[in-house]
Amino acid sequence: MYNLGLSLQQVQLYGTKSYKEVLNRVITFQKEKNSEYIIGRGWDQNDWEDKKYPTKKELDSLFPSIPVALTRIDGHAMIVNSAALELAGITPETKMDGGEVLLENGLPTGLLIDTPMTLVRKTFPKQTTDYKINALKEAEKKCLKLGLTTINDAGLDREIIELIDILQQSNDLSIKVYAMVSNSEENLDYYLNNGFVKTDKLNVRSVKIYADGALGSRGAAMKQEYSDQHQHFGAMITNEAEMKKLAIRISKAGYQMNTHAMGDSANVSVLRVYAEVLKNEKDPRWKVEHSQIVSEHDFDYFSNKILPSIQPTHATSDMYWAEDRVGSERIKGAYAYKTLLNKSGMIALGTDFPIEKVNPMHTFYSAVARKDLQNYPEGGFRIEEALTREETLKGMTIWAAYSNFEENEKGSIEAGKFADFTILDTDIMTCKEDKIPNTKVIATFINGEIVYKKR
Repeated sequence: MYNLGLSLQQVQLYGTKSYKEVLNRVITFQKEKNSEYIIGRGWDQNDWEDKKYPTKKELDSLFPSIPVALTRIDGHAMIVNSAALELAGITPETKMDGGEVLLENGLPTGLLIDTPMTLVRKTFPKQTTDYKINALKEAEKKCLKLGLTTINDAGLDREIIELIDILQQSNDLSIKVYAMVSNSEENLDYYLNNGFVKTDKLNVRSVKIYADGALGSRGAAMKQEYSDQHQHFGAMITNEAEMKKLAIRISKAGYQMNTHAMGDSANVSVLRVYAEVLKNEKDPRWKVEHSQIVSEHDFDYFSNKILPSIQPTHATSDMYWAEDRVGSERIKGAYAYKTLLNKSGMIALGTDFPIEKVNPMHTFYSAVARKDLQNYPEGGFRIEEALTREETLKGMTIWAAYSNFEENEKGSIEAGKFADFTILDTDIMTCKEDKIPNTKVIATFINGEIVYKKR
């Protein structure tokens, strides 16, 4: 939610069809804002006719002295200009585990993958408290309008968690938040040593870890080389040995571990660590976030202890190019939602915004129809992995609540639970399939109070 709020105050690059369109949006933004540091997010070279990564050449020409940092839609790649590289101290010699500074003729192209992006982010202008509050409020407004009552925020620092708590307590934020703590020493020292934080609106009892990058930027860690890039395997952001140390520490504190895993190599590393650390735990409910590409024999690791947390619109966003990345065999273990459900007994469904759109009706439609909003492809993308409407509804409500240890207070409408519910203008359980994405929210209720009403 916080990243959504931040993105609403930066250059919006979602849906751009070329690098030229990206540049035009940046120019328009700067004319309006006159920013000392231009920050944006949302471009995806897979949607462009020329699918090559952009370089800093055009940004340097347009903005020779103002730093510019434009993050890819998945948050795992960034194009920056020379001013931003210089400010961050990035040179051809910069090397970081779990990422890459792309070079051409021995010089940085301006394209950064994963970990080197942190050097740039450290140079961003300091955000005021008012800026952060406005980001959270803007994000909440969008979420409530689309019927959301609880958000799982996948990676927050203590400062933002405490700000959310203050705003909720003063009734300046209505939406409920299941906060995953970002993996930093400062955050872990505080939360793992002080136990859970639980109010009617805030639940802090989990840690977000990144095993690898994303498939779209070829950062997902694969067992074999990428089908469309020779001798390239992606990269682990957190290697297996380090992950195990973290897992043991998190488990001892009684916290839940939620790990981003895209590639088949990253997934098996996470699953091996989970299986080893949780063997004597009774009800840990640890999550593998995305569980995107899993080798056939690795699906057996999933159980009621190890739950898949997936985002169905990834399948319908990635289907145009995913097989090019991984080939015809590995794609059989990709976006395998029905298989994951059968192995674990339940599945938590979300959107992964701001990478994908916020609208949960798109999530529902992608899970059931396995099609994009233009009803492509006919028959659905790998339709054998589609979920039924009932499975999808449970994945977005009661199973999601269970994955947050909240099934006794939310996730279904019954006596004794919070009156968190959404009224829709269409019955998504019985309507024609292609009507699902256009379903609108009439009203959103939290704790029995109306927090959004369609005018």
